[in-house]
Amino acid sequence: MANAKIGKVQTEIDKARERLVEQQARLKELEGKKTELENMQIVDIVRGMSIPLDDLAAFMQSLKGAASPAPATSGQVDPKPKAPQIITGEEAEDEEETEDETE
Repeated sequence: MANAKIGKVQTEIDKARERLVEQQARLKELEGKKTELENMQIVDIVRGMSIPLDDLAAFMQSLKGAASPAPATSGQVDPKPKAPQIITGEEAEDEEETEDETE
């Protein structure tokens, strides 16, 4: 009886692996199609600029040189928040007294 259950589970595992392989192949196919469409879009944009092929390389180099490198940042736009203040034992007592007085 246990062997039959193990056999069924193994069959399900095998089927799942087959589906996984098929989905991985489909994913690779879709990624390739996306890249192809992006490349076609780039070609259409460049052709729309009406730049002679001889001048295209120089134009692209000038764009590359004109783009100033962005400063190396962490991606944070706002100023860094202040770190929370660590309260030691004596300061904690003082703060508790202050809270009691305000209540």
